[in-house]
Amino acid sequence: MKKIILVAGGTGDLGGRIIRALLAKGADVRAVVRNESDSEKIVNLENLGVMVFKVNMSSVQEVETACEGVSCVVSALAGLRDVIIDTQKVLLEAAVAAGVPRFIPSDYSIDFTKFSKGENRNLDWRREFHAFLDSSRISATSILNGPFADMLTGQMPLINFKHKMVLYWGRADHKIGFTTIDNTAEFTAEAALDLTSPRFLRIAGDLISARHLQSIASEVTGNKFRLFRIGGPALLNFFIHIARLINRGDKELYPAWQGMQYMHNMIDDRCTIDVLDNSRYTGVQWTPVKEVLKVYQMEQRQVEK
Repeated sequence: MKKIILVAGGTGDLGGRIIRALLAKGADVRAVVRNESDSEKIVNLENLGVMVFKVNMSSVQEVETACEGVSCVVSALAGLRDVIIDTQKVLLEAAVAAGVPRFIPSDYSIDFTKFSKGENRNLDWRREFHAFLDSSRISATSILNGPFADMLTGQMPLINFKHKMVLYWGRADHKIGFTTIDNTAEFTAEAALDLTSPRFLRIAGDLISARHLQSIASEVTGNKFRLFRIGGPALLNFFIHIARLINRGDKELYPAWQGMQYMHNMIDDRCTIDVLDNSRYTGVQWTPVKEVLKVYQMEQRQVEK
């Protein structure tokens, strides 16, 4: 008998990939979306074979209907505190009311369990939601995948392809665990179908330092990249403080200082992954950072033609 998995946030990038991974593994997939969600995205999900429930995401009763008979609820919701705490609480309460045995919260981040309140606003919200989750009558699994490797070619200011530089804070040999969005989605799908998955699963498609990144970028592009140290953790913390004074970012998911907070966490030794759970699901083919840069380089060459 097929397992039924409910996904919240399925119209987003990660949520959509989780849905496709679940379908590829033979699951029956449902999705809860807001009444005002993009109709084209809803049709795309339905065309994949997903049963879509348009609901008021602030109504436990409406969401509970979608949860009936489900074996696991997977949250891939993204947003500010009203989403990560308030909307996820509705989703959690609906899952508990419907008797769903398992819940995967929208974490998908560095291991924030090692950090204290105030060090990262967005991760504070996840930690706050965990207090509700861990006190509820449901088994939970958090996927902690580190930063997305896909961000290395754009959103994350580490590789400057134009000036052939790898920028870094702190130590050049400090290793950071990166995981692609696709690998994260497939691993999450495996965990959703696993009745015995533990409270936390820590994964990384690649463990890589700035010095190693310099070597890879040089090899992939055929150009010699150089290392540039911007400063240490104390200087980065000073910039975070100044950026927050300039822009509080209360209505922004990723104001400039929020990205800096993630970087500050990433270069912290507390972010070091001691034991990886990569081998728990043998079907996942982990994508190294080198492959991510190769694909990006090929795409750039096509654009230039």
